[in-house]
Amino acid sequence: MNLLDQTLQRIQPVDARWTKKAQARQLELTKPPGSLGRLEEIANRCAGIFQTLSFTVERPRIVLFAGDHGVCAEGVSPYPQAVTAQMVLNFLAGGAAINCLARTGGIDLKVVDVGVALPLPAVEGLVRRRVAPGTRNFCAGPALTDEEALAGVQVGIEMADEAVAAGCNLLGFGEMGIGNTTAASALAAALTDLPPSTVTGRGAGAGDECLARKISAVERGLALHAGRLSRPMDMLARIGGLEIAAMCGFCLGAAANRRPVLTDGFIATAGAALAVRMHPSVKDYLFAAHDSVEPGHKHLLALIGQRPLLDLQMRLGEGTGAALAMKLVQAAVAAFTGMATFASAGVSGAGQPGANT
Repeated sequence: MNLLDQTLQRIQPVDARWTKKAQARQLELTKPPGSLGRLEEIANRCAGIFQTLSFTVERPRIVLFAGDHGVCAEGVSPYPQAVTAQMVLNFLAGGAAINCLARTGGIDLKVVDVGVALPLPAVEGLVRRRVAPGTRNFCAGPALTDEEALAGVQVGIEMADEAVAAGCNLLGFGEMGIGNTTAASALAAALTDLPPSTVTGRGAGAGDECLARKISAVERGLALHAGRLSRPMDMLARIGGLEIAAMCGFCLGAAANRRPVLTDGFIATAGAALAVRMHPSVKDYLFAAHDSVEPGHKHLLALIGQRPLLDLQMRLGEGTGAALAMKLVQAAVAAFTGMATFASAGVSGAGQPGANT
């Protein structure tokens, strides 16, 4: 039995009894019922995940997976493929947006080469887990072999297991890969049965002609692989990406280890949607960080049953939305675990003598 199968066997649905216990405790805290809105929902869900009313999420980690895409040969990105490797080095030097947000939020950041095309120099902090030097052009054949797709998923599982073993209790993930919005759009179309034009956006700033090439590439890829896209692993092998496979595995690993995990934007959510397709209970552990402006994102969010925590008109990727949303999750948990109850504070609750009306 491989690591993927072992992990799928470990995943259990969240016990709704713990969520109900958290809801009951919310009524005892010194605030009007429901007055913290979705912060209460976040805390209640976390209590269900951890199966306790006393827990912490003060050790967050974001894992950023990087990989390249052969479909770039179709002219689907305004940026050259070399930018993937260049940005990985920027992450490791601390100069990217995700570095700034992670530092601000006190978030541990790991950068994983799971499929960058260009060789990377020996740089401190780089996690070297390259399965292949990028994918192949899915308009001409399968993006990955079955073995490569499985290896990519298992890299993600292992990174989740490693994070939990290191004591991290709030997980998030992001990606870097020129051309990966095209792969994510193909996956979104395959997962939702929507037309490619409905789920394909401008990604990193594609103009009208580039967008038309993206839509065409997705349409041709789906037509070429028609009949081989019913299973999540087949989707990954035929039209996916190594960083998307790793993000899928990361979601599976987080669920198997009973840890809340924040998805990022469109591409990250494609990985999460594949994980949910593999095991529906994964959705119990997911929190959608934000609502990307990419048109396919809302359809994937509906597929995994998540309502985004933030809407900041972002479309960068890199785990930036997850980094911002982590502070909301931490605030929600802090209020739940740290607030006095009416009884302990000597405050009258609703309907009790002395309560404000």
